[in-house]
Amino acid sequence: MRSVIILGSTGSIGTQALDVIRANPRRFDVVGLAVGSNRAELERQAEEFGVEHTAVGIDEAVQLVRSVDADVVLNGITGSVGLGPTIATLERGMTLALANKESLIVGGDLVTRLAEPGQIVPVDSEHSAIAQALRSGTRDEVRRLVLTASGGPFRGRRREELVGVTPAEALAHPTWDMGLVVTTNSATLVNKGLEVIEAHLLFDVDYDRIDVVVHPQSIVHSMVEFVDGSTIAQASPPDMRLPISLGLDWPKRVGAVGRPLDWTTAQQWSFEPLDDEAFPAVRLAKQVGRAGGEYPAVFNAANEQAVAAFHAGRIGFTDIVETVRAVVDAHEAPTGALSVDSLAEAERIARAAADRRIEHAGRG
Repeated sequence: MRSVIILGSTGSIGTQALDVIRANPRRFDVVGLAVGSNRAELERQAEEFGVEHTAVGIDEAVQLVRSVDADVVLNGITGSVGLGPTIATLERGMTLALANKESLIVGGDLVTRLAEPGQIVPVDSEHSAIAQALRSGTRDEVRRLVLTASGGPFRGRRREELVGVTPAEALAHPTWDMGLVVTTNSATLVNKGLEVIEAHLLFDVDYDRIDVVVHPQSIVHSMVEFVDGSTIAQASPPDMRLPISLGLDWPKRVGAVGRPLDWTTAQQWSFEPLDDEAFPAVRLAKQVGRAGGEYPAVFNAANEQAVAAFHAGRIGFTDIVETVRAVVDAHEAPTGALSVDSLAEAERIARAAADRRIEHAGRG
């Protein structure tokens, strides 16, 4: 039986992880739960799963990870605040089922240096798909990684058609049910840019060999192209419980988590090139990833401020990525070694710079 700590247990990832565990009670044992603030739901979950160790807030979550033994920690926290629990998990030698992509992206080399081979198991559907496909060949046989993107609610629109879109329209994702920030990031394709950086860090593949293709059906979750011309794709109906289950017991597969594709029904899958002019976030993310150091943290922090400003009606939709670009371009990274403190300071500077730009745009 695998013992599990779930961070962010009342969020989308956390509740679906509990669905997987509920369906497999003899396979998993929940030994710790942590939430941001929803104490009432935390208490209900703890009672249902017989959990003694719980935490509210990020500081308590870190202490939970440091004090409770587990086989795997599922980090389903949203945002770069998940960096502390990610580092604590790796330092204790426990398997990290990583849904909190921001902690890897912001932490960069700090995180990858701590991780033993195979210690980080990706939970994002795209990276889980790549991890599954990579089992079909050796590292030297990989030509490139291909991340699929649904295209979000504005797929096919030209840049000028995006200027006046509303927050409600940005949240109307055609496939996935996600939180405000992640859903908005999917609409701008910032989320896909973050996933490109994540793929580079997880699989140590150069950015020139990581591509994005638009696949609106969200059936093929990503692909690996090998040197002999073969492409291995992982396909399944869109359901996060599948990659979550793999994260909890990698590389073993878990039953009763999702439904298979229906091959008795006619269906069509389409793939389209990404329009970098309408959605420049992926190109910017590659630039940021190549720069490394503090720049991914700056990219992520500026984006979080811009998304909040968009939903508050202070800037337009296309201003989100333009704000991020301006902050990244203006940032001057220090020459010292990267540390948790330096990353926190870089984020603070980036948020302040984004706020100043947003305020100026509002006055204009």
